[in-house]
Amino acid sequence: MTPEAILSVGESALHVTILLSAPMLLSALAIGLFIGVLQAATQIQEMTLSFIPKLMVLVAALVVAGPWMLGLITDFTIQLFQSIPELIGGG
Repeated sequence: MTPEAILSVGESALHVTILLSAPMLLSALAIGLFIGVLQAATQIQEMTLSFIPKLMVLVAALVVAGPWMLGLITDFTIQLFQSIPELIGGG
C-alpha cells in the first residue's frame, strides 16, 4: 500500500463523513439560530426551550436525508471493499 493510496482512502472517508454529517448539522444550526433570534426578540432566556424543536428538526432531517445517507455510506463501503485487492497490491 502506497502512501498515496492511504491518503486517497482517507480523503474519500473524510469527504463521506462531511456529507453524512451535513444534513444534521445544518438543520440543527438553522433551528438553533431561529430559536436564538426568537428568544432574543421575546427576551425569554430559557435554555431548555430550544431542545425540543432541535430534537424534532433532527428527527425530521434524519427521516428525509436518511435514505440518501444510507446509500452514500453503503456505496462508499462497497467501493472500499472492492478496491482492497488493488490497495494491497494483488490486482
